[in-house]
Amino acid sequence: MLVKWIRCTVIDRRGFERGQRKWAGLLGEPGFRGQGGGWSRERPGVAHIFSFWESRAFYDSFMARSHDRLAAAQSGTYKNIQIGLFDYRFDVKTGFEPRFTDADVVRVAHCKVHEGRVEHFSLMQEKVWNPAMAGSPGMLRGVFGEAPGNEFLVLSMWHSAAEHGKYRAERVERLSLRAQTDADVAELAGAVVQLDPSWTV
Repeated sequence: MLVKWIRCTVIDRRGFERGQRKWAGLLGEPGFRGQGGGWSRERPGVAHIFSFWESRAFYDSFMARSHDRLAAAQSGTYKNIQIGLFDYRFDVKTGFEPRFTDADVVRVAHCKVHEGRVEHFSLMQEKVWNPAMAGSPGMLRGVFGEAPGNEFLVLSMWHSAAEHGKYRAERVERLSLRAQTDADVAELAGAVVQLDPSWTV
């Protein structure tokens, strides 16, 4: 599975939201698995969209054929777009599905990992972070993905922002020490995204 993460700064909110609904046209696309997104809770005006594809080949075929037609509706409504493509590595919790209907927020962490620490980082994700997240009330499911250049994406879906906040306050510092995150990670960026149900495809 391929995970696409899009971030952009929106300059015409109404136009952008109107255009976002046009992405319902993805439904007939071969290999399309699901899409959802919303607004950053920390940075007003920043939109995040997460899209899931069966494989890179299906995604490339869509980009070559239908993408520009669907994207045209949002032309001029945003700036500073950043796009990341990540290959699925494993689930966070079990049975990941690209479903957004029961989640209120998505937490996304984007890590650039030091050369030589990739194996340790992946192992800690599996042995330390995943069990802690899976055992947290309100954490629904998630996915761990990798991109070339030692880049990783950890995406987790939560029932509510309050439940995610509680997990963050109570456990993250302790888990970071245990997983030696500072030794593994060169750069870490993240966001908590308030999902907008009308963006879900």
